[in-house]
Amino acid sequence: MTLKIHVQLDYWFEQPCDALLQVEAAAIPGQVIEQAHITVTPFDHFARVPAQDHIGERIWLRVAGRVLVDYRATVAIEQRVEDCAGLAIVPPHRLPGEAVPYLLPSRYCPSNQFIDFVETTFGAVEGGAKIVAMRDWVAGHLSYVPGSSDTDTTAADTFRARAGVCRDYAHLMIALARAADIPARMASVYALGVTPPDFHAVAEVFLDGGWHLIDPTGMARSGEMAKIGIGRDIGDVAFLTAFGQLRMNSQSVSVETAHR
Repeated sequence: MTLKIHVQLDYWFEQPCDALLQVEAAAIPGQVIEQAHITVTPFDHFARVPAQDHIGERIWLRVAGRVLVDYRATVAIEQRVEDCAGLAIVPPHRLPGEAVPYLLPSRYCPSNQFIDFVETTFGAVEGGAKIVAMRDWVAGHLSYVPGSSDTDTTAADTFRARAGVCRDYAHLMIALARAADIPARMASVYALGVTPPDFHAVAEVFLDGGWHLIDPTGMARSGEMAKIGIGRDIGDVAFLTAFGQLRMNSQSVSVETAHR
């Protein structure tokens, strides 16, 4: 599967502002960046830095006024798609260091608040089938409602509201998995089938010695996603973080199958 990606951002910064941009598909095992080009105009400073866990890169910008970003890439997806139901859960004491931070509660994923619910609802389910059951529960109990959440909405808020958008689905999935002592993190991705087309947020869980993408919205499949970056929750993977005031004029994301 090869994806053709095109992103355009148009923002206004009233005053000179530092901004952290993360929109480029990551050059990591399982996906090959065949072609890629990014243009940012204008800027006073442009510097690449490693992103979370060295998966992908962020770009530090110093900008002011109207700023245009144009990113185009062709990415070949080569990762193996596995059925999580048949995978083993790794006991906490056998986890590698990279997975340990993703066992713990975070700002948007207060997993400690879900321990009793997870034990009552999923306690009898073993192995990776527990993750599948959680995914199906989230998909079956939430409604996808644009505008139903904001930048302060946590997994606990979503659990009570029973509605959200992709990041809310992912936050709740992550919180449930961590409450069951399964490492889980947020992944920002480009994916086919996302409606409306946009940056997409999914969960990624650690099972049987590796990370596996899970989309509880049901819109995207792991073999059709290009990973941008990962983090504890949406706070680590925002496509644009501004350390000042900004206004969005427009933005668009297009993900298509590349024709050979």
